[in-house]
Amino acid sequence: MSSANSVIILDFETTGLSPNMGDRAIEIGAVKLINGQVVDTFQQLMNPGFRVSSFIEGYTGITNNMLTHAPSCAEVIAEFCDFIADDNLVAHNASFDKRFLDAELERVNRTYRGEFACSLLVSRRLNQQAPSHKLGDLVRFKNIANDGVFHRALADSQMTAKLWLLMIEEMEQQGIHQPSFELMQKISKTSKHDVAKLLERYR
Repeated sequence: MSSANSVIILDFETTGLSPNMGDRAIEIGAVKLINGQVVDTFQQLMNPGFRVSSFIEGYTGITNNMLTHAPSCAEVIAEFCDFIADDNLVAHNASFDKRFLDAELERVNRTYRGEFACSLLVSRRLNQQAPSHKLGDLVRFKNIANDGVFHRALADSQMTAKLWLLMIEEMEQQGIHQPSFELMQKISKTSKHDVAKLLERYR
């Protein structure tokens, strides 16, 4: 069993929603946690090789001019693959980030050994009273300290890390000692109705 509080939390900014439609990553940010402490971070813009839309420029604050001077996607993703090594991975709406990580790594013939967990799905089960599970809304709902920056990769991964550690802390307060990464994955796949029964088994 691996610990839920020793993971890499990552976030991509991208040119669109789907690598299958030709979209590429334009920024990656990540936070490395060991025993609940941030021990390292990674942030890098990445040049996709084409101009991004004015919508994406406005949404992320990442301009075409910034990307022109950034290293290539291939260069950055290879460096990031070294950064994540064999660690387990967490992202908010992980299926999105996993698609882009897989697509970019496939282009450079690299892979990773860790597994993914989704903080959004875990939050849906553990914070059922939250009005929304968007990252910014959860940060406000949980009164998590933030600098108001969203849709930049490192800021979002830092906020996700705070949310992730808070959910672990709340589970520990309910008598679940040192939740494992595998338990967090299990929570995300359990129906809202059955989650209380699942947690009872781990107390």
